[in-house]
Amino acid sequence: KPRLPVGTPEVEHIGIRKRPRRNRRGPAMREMFAETILLPANFILPIFVHEGADDIPISSMPGVSRLGVDTGLLREVREAYAVGVKSVVIFPKTPDELKTPTAEECFNPSGLAQRAIRNVKREFPDVVVYTDVALDPYNSLGHDGIVRSDGVIMNDETIAYLCKQAVSQAEAGADYVSPSDMMDGRVGAIRDALDNAGFTQVGIMSYTAKYASAFYGPFREALDSKPRMPSDDWKVEPNKKTYQQNPANWRESLLEAKLDEEEGADILMVKPAMPYLDIIKGLSDNSNLPIAAYHVSGEYAMLKAAALNGWLNEKDAVLEALLSIKRAGANVILTYYAVQAAKWLREDQGL
Repeated sequence: KPRLPVGTPEVEHIGIRKRPRRNRRGPAMREMFAETILLPANFILPIFVHEGADDIPISSMPGVSRLGVDTGLLREVREAYAVGVKSVVIFPKTPDELKTPTAEECFNPSGLAQRAIRNVKREFPDVVVYTDVALDPYNSLGHDGIVRSDGVIMNDETIAYLCKQAVSQAEAGADYVSPSDMMDGRVGAIRDALDNAGFTQVGIMSYTAKYASAFYGPFREALDSKPRMPSDDWKVEPNKKTYQQNPANWRESLLEAKLDEEEGADILMVKPAMPYLDIIKGLSDNSNLPIAAYHVSGEYAMLKAAALNGWLNEKDAVLEALLSIKRAGANVILTYYAVQAAKWLREDQGL
């Protein structure tokens, strides 16, 4: 018979009929009654690529590097595939000499992103390849759209190049194009451009509720894509608040979701993830489309820094964070922890 600690009070039977702890008594019960199951298949691995052959570590994202388009990229995809992560999203670090104020490099059929897509699909044809549709990696002024001399980000003119970019990615073999630019009306325009080019099977994962967040800093280091300083004759806004959403707003995300759904999006994304769990739930409750959430670079960096300092158990904290994102309603999670999280999940299953 189990012993009681000295000092345990003697109490009369309490008439508690409903005791939820009964269903938590043992691991088999907890596993059986789990309402949310996290799987490697839920993850998309973001990958940064560059023109060189070597891995280039990203200082603000320990454990993450820019990978060679013909070398490290394929190694990383192979490792991810082996542990059940069969979806990737490609982000190119465009050489500075190819960046221009109008970002025409974004639709170069021999560009870095297009070559990365072809490399992955050639070696791993059943890996699902997502892309980034936006001008900032190619824009010498660092914005997601074309910048007018008074600092205005031009909407419709930007969309014209986003459409060309999306079609070029589809031609390279992309399964989903992912407009992250937050221009008004771009999902419908891209859907029409893809259909007119014969790519009716290529899907759109729209960055539907992308917030003007402070959590993107490490990503912008990875791609060197932050807005540039203005010159005497050209104003450049220091942030992206005129097109990305205000972190104070919730209902606005429902409007963006309604528009993207009407325009032909196949997946709706929320970015960032953990600070915006209410937005994930809101979109999940109000749309029948799959919901994606981007566990962004700043979220990764916080967890990694705490773990490296011994302040958190990395495995437990990361899996709890990712589980919370799925519990809020995300079917798809973009995370730099995708491969490691998949390994941890497999370990827990004895695989």
